[in-house]
Amino acid sequence: METAVLRWFQQVADGMTVTEVADLDMVSQPGVSRALARLEKEVGAPLLHRSGRTLRMTRAGAAFKRHVDALLHELDDGLAAVDQLVDPSTGTVALAFQPSFGSLLVPDLVRSFHDVRPGVGFELAQVRSEGVVAVLESGAADLALAGRLTDAAVTWRRLLTEPLRLAVHEGHPLAGRAGVALAEAASEPFAALRPASLLRRQSEELCQRAGFRPRVVLEADELPTVHGLVAAGLAVAVLPAGLAAGPGPSSVRLLPLEDPGATREVGLAWSAERRLLPSAQAFADHVLHRAAAGELPVLR
Repeated sequence: METAVLRWFQQVADGMTVTEVADLDMVSQPGVSRALARLEKEVGAPLLHRSGRTLRMTRAGAAFKRHVDALLHELDDGLAAVDQLVDPSTGTVALAFQPSFGSLLVPDLVRSFHDVRPGVGFELAQVRSEGVVAVLESGAADLALAGRLTDAAVTWRRLLTEPLRLAVHEGHPLAGRAGVALAEAASEPFAALRPASLLRRQSEELCQRAGFRPRVVLEADELPTVHGLVAAGLAVAVLPAGLAAGPGPSSVRLLPLEDPGATREVGLAWSAERRLLPSAQAFADHVLHRAAAGELPVLR
């Protein structure tokens, strides 16, 4: 059944003449009449009968109209919701991000975007690095802040490079150093994220290049937990520098690593298969512009 024909039936049932309906939608009167006749055939019962110069609903028409009213009301609400979503000035951006970006980078980007588009809303969701591609492919997120991604299903654009640090307890023998080679921690117990994490894999590669395999004694799902384990003096860890800007125990010292390649790339990602809605595209343009202009917060 065509939506336009259902609306014509609704309008005639509410008292408009076929001529008025035809004039309103700028179609021919015979075209409206034929469409209403087809509708009756599809429903399988007469819906309207002529009373003088007007059409009245039959009992079947009255029963059918209650459902048509409900259907079109829901449809109109849905269309209004989509209009609001895709309006670049009042839409909603679904942004996923790795937890370590939540304390500094995400607030900076959302605040600066709100300065120019205050009507846009955000749905923010934390996601571990190994889950970024899945949330973008499923449509659960429009955009994601994530480490380097090479999956063909997503488009990834570099925003900045973040140093990696050796995190130690303030009472650790290395805590007072201005910089440290990762090999100096070869005998230490390590805390780390789960093996599927991109940061875990990169940390292990750095350790291998430094000549040792890290002895991981504590594994966690989130960086703040790893940070807390280091603060308790239970282990050392390789952590991103930006983590120091967020909440967490002050007893942790993040020491610059002297090893080549002790950095991670941070970028913006979106599905390569779907077109971004206008509000999400506007936010992506904003983020990429700030990155190109060097206006993103420095993660040291």
